[in-house]
Amino acid sequence: MTTLGVIGYGAIAREIVSAFSADAIDWVMLLREGANPELPAGISAVTRIEQLIDARPGAVVEAAGQEAVAAYVPALLEAGIPTIIASVGALADAPLHARITAAGRNGGARVVLPAGALGGLDYLRAIAALPDARVRYTSRKPPVAWKAELAALGLSAEDDAVTLFEGTPAEATTAYPKNLNAAFAVALAVGADKVTVRVIADPKAGGNSHEIEAESAAGTASFSLVNAPSAGNPKTSALTALSLVAALRDLLDMDLLGMGGRR
Repeated sequence: MTTLGVIGYGAIAREIVSAFSADAIDWVMLLREGANPELPAGISAVTRIEQLIDARPGAVVEAAGQEAVAAYVPALLEAGIPTIIASVGALADAPLHARITAAGRNGGARVVLPAGALGGLDYLRAIAALPDARVRYTSRKPPVAWKAELAALGLSAEDDAVTLFEGTPAEATTAYPKNLNAAFAVALAVGADKVTVRVIADPKAGGNSHEIEAESAAGTASFSLVNAPSAGNPKTSALTALSLVAALRDLLDMDLLGMGGRR
């Protein structure tokens, strides 16, 4: 049996667990004190990071939001446990980013930042060194995904698209900490100073759309992904969980090849 850990047990965590054979994985979930979700047979729950570390999982997936990254990821890395971060927007906090980098170095553990709902990040990493590179990332989702935000602003997007936000990646992840991790994934790939972020509620959107427009001395590029929303959360693309599963499988394959998560 391989032991794996997950922080949180929301829609994404449930999809991750369901992607693996129950006979092959011993899952340990780190939950908030007082949380009492119905867990399938074979899944154990703990409420303290020390308990998760003591279980010695081969890898841990963070799937509980930006606060969980700050609260738990450094300790996991210090303990030598490879960790996949879903809420990459947490790294907009420069001191936290530096702390996580140092923890991974000290513990000899890999921190993995998956592509999540996006594609084309390899192109953005390639042009990151070009001083003239400029990128605009647009998150375009149906109004149902932004129902609370539209109501708070007294706006309606029933007939026409509404721009809810335009600004920097750091501002975007602060304004929408649960919904714009993709924006900061773009920023990590090419550099936050080169990126502008837009958030649009669009009644004509056929799904959760991610649009990346890039210009540089290397040329121009445009990527558009229209992802089906997660069945458990319309603000999240179904592709997000698939990306985390793929990253976890990669870590497991590396371990089987003797490469491990530790340096």
